[in-house]
Amino acid sequence: MRRALRQFAGRRQSMTAAPEVLSELQGLRVRVPHLTGALVASTDGLVIAHVVSDLEPDGLAALTAAALGVGARLTEAVSHGGFRELLVSGERGYVATYAAGPSCVLTLLASAEANVGRLNLEARRAGPRIAGLVDGALERQRQA
Repeated sequence: MRRALRQFAGRRQSMTAAPEVLSELQGLRVRVPHLTGALVASTDGLVIAHVVSDLEPDGLAALTAAALGVGARLTEAVSHGGFRELLVSGERGYVATYAAGPSCVLTLLASAEANVGRLNLEARRAGPRIAGLVDGALERQRQA
């Protein structure tokens, strides 16, 4: 699976950035007030699609994968099942990371004014759609 994700990510860079996933991220920016950025990364930390500015998406994807690893280990250590989401609150806003199927992770950036309930609701709805898009793309590449 990880090799397939690396191949997908490498090919994505030569294409137009996974248009369906990018469209989903842009929809999130419309539906969630005060959302300042969104990124989908592979579980290995490779960028699949993003709508972030003033940040390096590759670095954010790597940090997202690290957060996923820590969150997964933490939920496992306390016997709370598989990782679902992680919310980090800073002085100027939020970073929220959500499992989006077995292949990728969704990370949302929001200002301090964001409604965290709305952020969670929309991300939880978008995660399965994004997972389906990414898994479908991986399957098509395996067949090619």
